[in-house]
Amino acid sequence: MSAFSRFTPLANALPSTVPFVGPEAIERQRGLQVKARIGANESGFGPAPSVLAAMREHAGDIWKYNDPENYELKEALAAHLGVGAANIAIGGGIDELLGQIVRLVIEPGAPVVTSLGGYPTFNFHVVGFGGRLVTVPYVGDRENLDGLLDAVRRENAPLVYFANPDNPMGSWWDADSIVSFARALPDTTLLILDEAYSETGPLGSLPPIGTLIDLPNIVRTRTFSKAYGLAGARIGYVVSTPGTALAFDKIRNHFGMNRLATAAALAALRDQPYLTEVIGRIQSARDRISGIAKANGLIALPSATNFVAVDAGRDGTFARAIVDGLMQHGVFIRMPGVAPLNRCVRVSVGPEADMALLEQALPLVLKSLG
Repeated sequence: MSAFSRFTPLANALPSTVPFVGPEAIERQRGLQVKARIGANESGFGPAPSVLAAMREHAGDIWKYNDPENYELKEALAAHLGVGAANIAIGGGIDELLGQIVRLVIEPGAPVVTSLGGYPTFNFHVVGFGGRLVTVPYVGDRENLDGLLDAVRRENAPLVYFANPDNPMGSWWDADSIVSFARALPDTTLLILDEAYSETGPLGSLPPIGTLIDLPNIVRTRTFSKAYGLAGARIGYVVSTPGTALAFDKIRNHFGMNRLATAAALAALRDQPYLTEVIGRIQSARDRISGIAKANGLIALPSATNFVAVDAGRDGTFARAIVDGLMQHGVFIRMPGVAPLNRCVRVSVGPEADMALLEQALPLVLKSLG
């Protein structure tokens, strides 16, 4: 009896893969050292010193399980956002929450609308639960709101995913357009409004938290991974109506949150001056990447995130050669996976030392490619 015969037909049909190849795997596979880790949209600026101090202070309590109700973090987020604690669900990063949302909504064969070339981890969860992806191409390097809405109506889709600001292009829509899109959706369609980069967008790109709080078919996903510098701690949360937020208790791992990560999130919320400082450093690093791109004859796209998509001017083969070439110099970046977005490379912001390595290596790589 084959071991695989014990798995479900769906599990047997899935590839054993991950949506992203991590820098650690690249180092192992290629025998190269990552010197500038500017490819995974982490924050090389790190968390606040006060956050690290809080984690050290609470390290001795790691023998205890975390509060399964996440009471203190919910209360702190509610106060920070100006909503009720009942409007919030906590999870191990947005990736975990996306999987829970798909599990709550999607049955095998159900259509799920998303953008062609959008966040691959969402697609991973949809396929993993047997959903059928219905994709809408980007228009002008932005997700196509009209196209997404048309696809939802055509397919009678129970779930649609839209990220604002967007990964992998760094583009964004204004708040009024997002609200109009959300309110135009059928009541039977749940919208995941992924706001992982909510802190780094320009004014006017983010609907006020209370604007959509009355809609039970809207879930806004946010994270401490980006501007707060806590990607490795895995802390994400959902903002929605109390009824929708409560549904996560049906399926979540109630002891899944890390106790030190929770202490870190609480400390991060208290240290808003550091967040303001980091947002300024992110903006400066985006400008630095844009300047490096321009100096090498490339075009940096406008960005509302902690990365910059750089148009390499040709096709995916050329962009891939840039990614691989930079890795030869220890500079880890990534690129979008679907044409025509894959004419670009994607560079995360980082400290000046990382930017200097990029500035040094990029012209050498481009010269070698001709």
